[in-house]
Amino acid sequence: MDIRQLRYFVQIVESGSLSKASKMLHIAQPALTQQLRKLEDLIGKPLLTRSSKGVTPTDNGLALYHHARFMIRQFDQALSIARSEAGALHGMISVGLPATTVSAIGLPLVRRIRERYPHILLNVVEGMSGHIADLMRLGQLDLAVLFNADLSQDHSVEPLLTEELFLIVADESPLVPRAQTTITIAEVAKIPLILPTVSHGLRQRIAVEFENRDLNMNVVAEIDSLALLMNCVHEDIGATIKPMGAIMHEGPRGRKWRHLPIADARLRRRNYLYMPPHDEQPTAAAVVAAELKETARQLIDNPVWPGFERLGGTAGEAPRKTADFADGISAARII
Repeated sequence: MDIRQLRYFVQIVESGSLSKASKMLHIAQPALTQQLRKLEDLIGKPLLTRSSKGVTPTDNGLALYHHARFMIRQFDQALSIARSEAGALHGMISVGLPATTVSAIGLPLVRRIRERYPHILLNVVEGMSGHIADLMRLGQLDLAVLFNADLSQDHSVEPLLTEELFLIVADESPLVPRAQTTITIAEVAKIPLILPTVSHGLRQRIAVEFENRDLNMNVVAEIDSLALLMNCVHEDIGATIKPMGAIMHEGPRGRKWRHLPIADARLRRRNYLYMPPHDEQPTAAAVVAAELKETARQLIDNPVWPGFERLGGTAGEAPRKTADFADGISAARII
């Protein structure tokens, strides 16, 4: 088995067909089929199920796919290290960030790494927090920001920050009077809302506050795409309840919004930084983790963006295992 066969196999799985994969790889389909056959012969088990609609991985193929992606990433990182200048801090570090976290700290983090460590290739992966957690468990990420402190016993975790949740509307929206600066849960219940789907932890956390007051939410749309959700809010289809990161990607020249604190509920979301155990961290990963924490600190101290607070721990504190932070997390987990 060689790395080329693994690259071919990963591309076949992700393309869903041999013909699409051959076009992506710029090789003839018969040659690709031959390489796949050699790989299956070597392993001794079928890796793909073929049908008129394409190919899907078998259980063995799916297991190989996940490990192959990790091996390819490690191989590419080894090449990057070998090609770097002597003495320079180098390597490829993959960081998983949920969408609102990307909006809040993504750009400043990339800028800091680029300016300070030009030989580190930063790979930022944006996704739903459940998907980010899965990638972290599979070893396909070096670092991740997640909303639970006990998602994995195989990693160290540090508290990063706490985000306040606001009712967000377009600046000129008639849904909330212009003079109003805060809002209650009872008032929110009268407003059409656009929220993530019911499986999303943020939605579950919000629902608890309404249930505790015997109130119903007026949900007019359920959207898990942050970009689409915020487009709908700006068109006054409804308001939403999100952390400040949901509007930060707009920048000072972007669309204008109003964010109202919820006066009678403490709606907060905790952010935790997941890392490999301290003694297993590559030097480049430790550096990126430190820069990510510094980026979060600067965000908290920035008066332009309210709603960010420190979440326990102290600067420079050694990472602790996830179990240390499990206490006090409610059953309605934000994931």
